[in-house]
Amino acid sequence: MARKRAKAKQELAEVAEQGGLSPNPMTNLLITDLLLRGGGRLLKNVVERTVLGASFTPAKAKKIVKGRSMTQTLVGTALARVATRSVPGAIVVGGGVLAKALYERRRKGASAKKGEEQASEQAEKGETA
Repeated sequence: MARKRAKAKQELAEVAEQGGLSPNPMTNLLITDLLLRGGGRLLKNVVERTVLGASFTPAKAKKIVKGRSMTQTLVGTALARVATRSVPGAIVVGGGVLAKALYERRRKGASAKKGEEQASEQAEKGETA
């Protein structure tokens, strides 16, 4: 057991010494990118389910997230890119989201009902996916 720990420590020291898993820095960059994107995706799904969990059961929230269409995913990704790449983009996207939220607050009953129907439809898609 002690030998295995010593060997693992030695391997970690070698990895740290060479600056990553591979001696090739571009391979290390690729590995880092994959880890960050994978971790980001996991974190995103957890946050989405948590936010939806305020209004739905955890099982239904998971189905809603899973039932998202490709179009919804692409639109969300595009808006996030525009918002994070420039200040004007953040202002435009943030302003649009704020305007939508204020509009829906004015039409509270109709918006809540429509949102519930859309969430149920998306959850049904998530069950079959």
